[in-house]
Amino acid sequence: MADAVATQTLQDGAKMLVQKFTNISDGTGESAVVKVDVSGLASNSNGQACTGVTIDKIWWQCIGMKVRILFDATTDVMAIELGENQSGNHDYTDFGGLTNNSGSGKTGDVAFTTVGHASGDTYTIIMSMRKDYG
Repeated sequence: MADAVATQTLQDGAKMLVQKFTNISDGTGESAVVKVDVSGLASNSNGQACTGVTIDKIWWQCIGMKVRILFDATTDVMAIELGENQSGNHDYTDFGGLTNNSGSGKTGDVAFTTVGHASGDTYTIIMSMRKDYG
């Protein structure tokens, strides 16, 4: 079996991306699973492909497990960890958002890893992101 996961794109414009992610765990969990694949996003009005995202806002609820949000690279870099049995909303726009500071092998993608997952645990995460080009 595998966790029941879904990704819903709410907005994929030239500048902004909003996506909703859900997981109902069967105890398997996720390990550095790419959730935001920049190669599949809409190009800007100049035809440029998206090369990465900056996380501006997160609305979330984690029941029974934590979720680590990672910037994908040869060695992934943690953007933030969302706590077990917690919910909240984070707005990072005052300081320019959570930018991808990963190094070697940087892909621009965003991945999730669940921590402490057990059967029946869930998460719902909505992220508003600014698209980067070039």
